Amino acid sequence: MSKLVTIYGGSGFVGRYITRRMAENGWRVRVAVRRPNEALHVRPYGVVGQVEPVACNIRDDESVRRVMQGADAVINCVGVLNELGKNDFASVHAEGAGRIARSAAQEGIARMVHLSAIGASDEADSAYARSKAIGEAAVLGHMPDAMILRPSIIFGTEDEFFNRFAAMTRFGPFLPIVAPETRFQPVFVDDVARAAVMGATGAQAGVFELGGPDVKSFRALMQLMLDTIHRQRVIIGVPMFVARLMAGVLDILKFVSFQLFPNPILTRDQVRSLRSDNVVSGGAKGFDDLGIEPVTMQSVLPGYLWKFRPSGQYDEIQKSAKNLKI
Repeated sequence: MSKLVTIYGGSGFVGRYITRRMAENGWRVRVAVRRPNEALHVRPYGVVGQVEPVACNIRDDESVRRVMQGADAVINCVGVLNELGKNDFASVHAEGAGRIARSAAQEGIARMVHLSAIGASDEADSAYARSKAIGEAAVLGHMPDAMILRPSIIFGTEDEFFNRFAAMTRFGPFLPIVAPETRFQPVFVDDVARAAVMGATGAQAGVFELGGPDVKSFRALMQLMLDTIHRQRVIIGVPMFVARLMAGVLDILKFVSFQLFPNPILTRDQVRSLRSDNVVSGGAKGFDDLGIEPVTMQSVLPGYLWKFRPSGQYDEIQKSAKNLKI
């Protein structure tokens, strides 16, 4: 019988790529999500019955334990960028990760992969980064042979980074960004999935920081995006004190509206995160140690950002037509 893996958050942005790769490797996959009916898109990743969404709440011990019973490996991809209701950083990144690891140890599961983030530290200014560090410690406390993956900003077809800023270019000649000189090392989502699969199949354990081949400032990334979508916009660096003020007002609005306005724009914690570079640290284990050559942004971005070009899929054709001599 083929091996079984339970992937918590396996229908999300990163999780779906891991799910697909595990299925391609012949594993049976349980995709543990809060709403299985919203995760039916993962079923075609394998043959009939190979990939199955199952209901799970990572804030509940029994729910977490039940969906991993009989599994040979577990992978945790659950994370939030913005706290909403009971899904705050502490309950998801720290307590949830620890609960999954504790249950895996109790069930005698051999392998665990946990998705964290570059910058995870007990001493970080950001509550997001601190909660990630607490989660890592909890995972390693119960599963010392687990693989911890710390990616930089992840890009891919469904990302909320390049897609978000590319959409903003449709509304005016200016593109405002916070901390334009902060450096990032964007990593392709499927490269992260390849690393996770290696951890689940027992290739290596330990903490790995994952960054792509290019380190660029926020401003340079936005210029690359603009070049890709064939638009000219003025990139404006928002002063940090203005960003803090704006984020504070938006967070207050979120509070007084009882989270009816979830503040998907900018939070105070995100502003704190943007003050620090998001790149692989010197001496950290990474893709080289896994034998993975990460792909470049230039080879991937045109494949999904074309829809933001002035004429969409026809932009290149129109550009070529202008050069015709009749």
